[in-house]
Amino acid sequence: MKPSRFEYYAPQSLDEALVLLDRFAGDARILAGGQSLVPLMNMRLARPQRIVDINRVAELDYIRINDDYISIGALTRHRAIEQSQTVFTACPLLSKAAGFVGHPQVRSRGTIGGSLAHADPAAEYPVILAALDGEIKLRSIRSERIIGWRRFFVSDYATDAEPDEIVVEVRLPRPRGSTACEFLELSRRHGDFALVEAAVQIEFDEKKKCSRVAIGLGGVGGMPLRASLSEEILQGKFPGKDIIREAALAAVENLDPVSDVHASAAYRKQMVSLLVSRALERATGLCSVKEA
Repeated sequence: MKPSRFEYYAPQSLDEALVLLDRFAGDARILAGGQSLVPLMNMRLARPQRIVDINRVAELDYIRINDDYISIGALTRHRAIEQSQTVFTACPLLSKAAGFVGHPQVRSRGTIGGSLAHADPAAEYPVILAALDGEIKLRSIRSERIIGWRRFFVSDYATDAEPDEIVVEVRLPRPRGSTACEFLELSRRHGDFALVEAAVQIEFDEKKKCSRVAIGLGGVGGMPLRASLSEEILQGKFPGKDIIREAALAAVENLDPVSDVHASAAYRKQMVSLLVSRALERATGLCSVKEA
């Protein structure tokens, strides 16, 4: 099918894009990479009256290092994140997750801002934001605000962004000291949206105990989640096999995933424990054989 008729605008700057969004009062959709919006329009599941294409807004395409965090412009492509040595060094968990996003063609066009604004509960970046306590910077013609991931994600495919706001930047805290991380997901085929995701980052003290543990989960609710009970179990402990097994079993506590044509709720919960266990073992070097 072809999309329904719409007016097309291609601003050259962020200010111009914000003026357009303010003028159209919620009747416009932003086009960044188009990897989510365009298929929806072609199937006529989305029928925006106006499209504001921000691909020419070069000021939103960057990766910068700050003292405490890495900031990534909303128009930065998945492929740029995947190949960035800066991201690999300053935020290795994000670097690991980027390679799971779609296929090379998708990663070459899709953007981090577009993915987060779409808020698919099975996407990779929302889980990374949850695990790292990331923040989103939003801009409108009148104001700018920075909000945490818990406030930004409202439900599946819904965020706290107003119709006249643009996601302009993603901020992820940089790991401190000795850190290990891993990202794993289960999907029917490589490149498909995940059935279950697990993002793990552990910071260690001088005695090699877990000084900070973050475990993000995806695909098991309308928004990304934190396995807080699992984090508490590991906090201040040596990450041995027994404690990892206990933490992995605790990861399904209070989870209420849905059953659908791809997987039952019981299967998703079982896979959460498996992926959390595997991710923790890989991150801490306890997994001697790397699974295919």
